[in-house]
Amino acid sequence: MNAARPDRIAVYGAYGHTGRFVLHELRRRGFVPVACGRDAAKLAALAEAAGVETRVAGVDDPAALDAAFAGTAAVLLCAGPFMDTSAPVLDAALRARIHYLDVAAEQRAVADTLARDAEARAAGVTVLPAMAFYGGLADLLASAALDGATDADALDIAVALDGWHPTRGTRITGERNRHPRSYIEHGRTLHLPDPAPVRTTDFPAPFGRQETVLLTLSEAVLVPHHIACRNLHAWMNLAPLRDLRDPATPAPVATDDSGRSAQRFMVDVRVRRGAHQGRATASGRDIYAVTAPLLAEALQRILDGRVRGSGALAAGQAFDARDFLAALTPAGVAVALEVASGAEPAASVS
Repeated sequence: MNAARPDRIAVYGAYGHTGRFVLHELRRRGFVPVACGRDAAKLAALAEAAGVETRVAGVDDPAALDAAFAGTAAVLLCAGPFMDTSAPVLDAALRARIHYLDVAAEQRAVADTLARDAEARAAGVTVLPAMAFYGGLADLLASAALDGATDADALDIAVALDGWHPTRGTRITGERNRHPRSYIEHGRTLHLPDPAPVRTTDFPAPFGRQETVLLTLSEAVLVPHHIACRNLHAWMNLAPLRDLRDPATPAPVATDDSGRSAQRFMVDVRVRRGAHQGRATASGRDIYAVTAPLLAEALQRILDGRVRGSGALAAGQAFDARDFLAALTPAGVAVALEVASGAEPAASVS
């Protein structure tokens, strides 16, 4: 790995909505971000506003990507659609022998990244896709609820949002991502039916009982990468999906100095493994903003050696899930764990 400047971190897509949160979080932790991306004008404006070093590189220009990532310890990919960006950025990271992390929610992109485990191991680096609200957070919660087990009879993930003001990047990805989504039922990987089934889900307060629809994102790829699941389903409440599908819904609006919106979220994961039943929940504000501490905490643990080896890994595979989740408390993420039927109750980690 190129470790000439272990504090210098390339952020590709740094001028985007999530990228700006990531820049701030890296600086807060003492890293020196290098802002990278395809748009020279947006990078110039970011350099003037934030005082960061910038490097222009298109994903279709391998030489420019090599130059952009030179002298850095890792690249954090925050620019989608990831079906277009993840492969070339990962290629450049592997050539440079630097760590790669992204925030993809697209199942196909995440599966393609995880399939490059052998290349990552050969390069001696950690490759961590979907280290974000969608994907990584649910995977960590599932791992914590299973308390180290690597198989489950049933794993049920439910997401509740009190609304969703999508970014332009979210809308573009939604338009581009036409690959079928998968889930697991009775040991078989299936594609989501159309229309997808709807059920009532009971969330902890303040969400309570919600109508939810079967909707899997990158967690349905991450979790089976290291946990053998006989059944894996993921659900989302209907209200934010109505916002997302309405072209008139505006982009997120900051409600405090950090830039976070007022959006509230909850991820509720329930697992069953024989007599063991576990539940792990995480709640907080702003699904875009919370991705920054998730990504930066993962990066920090990779660089200081608190990661379980190299290769292409899922979040719960790479880290001690309970310890990682506890570290999110300063970011305003409340986490609670429960186990029953054959195990002693676990204390909240929030």
